[in-house]
Amino acid sequence: MLDAQRLTRALARSPAELGLLAEVAPLRPDFQLHLYEQLPSTNETAWQLIDQGRGAGTVVIAAAQTAGRGQWGRTWVSPPGGLYLSLVLEPELPLSESSLLTLTSAWGIATSLGNLGLPIQIKWPNDLVSQGRKVGGILTESRLANSSTAGKAPQLQQVVIGVGLNWDNPLPPNAVSLREWGPTSLTPTLNTLEELAAIALRGIMQGVYYWQQQGNAAFVNAYTQKLAHQGKTVTVDGHIARVAGVSLQGDLMVRMQHGDEKFVRSLKPGEISLGYNY
Repeated sequence: MLDAQRLTRALARSPAELGLLAEVAPLRPDFQLHLYEQLPSTNETAWQLIDQGRGAGTVVIAAAQTAGRGQWGRTWVSPPGGLYLSLVLEPELPLSESSLLTLTSAWGIATSLGNLGLPIQIKWPNDLVSQGRKVGGILTESRLANSSTAGKAPQLQQVVIGVGLNWDNPLPPNAVSLREWGPTSLTPTLNTLEELAAIALRGIMQGVYYWQQQGNAAFVNAYTQKLAHQGKTVTVDGHIARVAGVSLQGDLMVRMQHGDEKFVRSLKPGEISLGYNY
């Protein structure tokens, strides 16, 4: 189980030690930590804490999960040794931009790890990968605010961002552990699970803050630079396509050709499986 005091000290480290960009260095988020030996799901417990009155900045971390959740209802196998955490946000965003929260979280964590010398890319939309093998994943769940204003676009009230990262846990096929790289001369600040948790939490906030400050276009451009499949060929409905980037709404853009006609198609999560070992 993570040690609360070590985690608090890790969160207080300098921005550079946590891999943060200079423009987000002044950001000092307030986290309320809840650590557990074992839970069914950190996301589930985060929602329970929200129902009890807890708000933005609430953090739930478990040493193991018995019913961890992944995308599309998949089970996230969560044995001891990995990092399993959830962070509560209250972003005040329209529902139409909710999909970008997953992208910002993945980008923020990947950026921090990259700044610490770890070669992390993103497999659209929510997986962190290295050399074609999975490092971790993100599951974002949200609730809408109750609005009595006619014609007003639905707004997000609360969001729970769940993160799972491989550290010292048994690895499934096509996976790799962050611990395999460190500590090295490039990553002297990543030695413990507490330090990884601090990097992940501050990384999530880094992604959200960067997006809010820079806007959709600048963020999507930054995200695309870390996209593992950028420029690679993929199969869409039995046809060959090439990944062209990500739209301002967070959809995957692919270039396709049908006969003599060339066009760009927009794909939402679940409409394509990109796979590993590319």
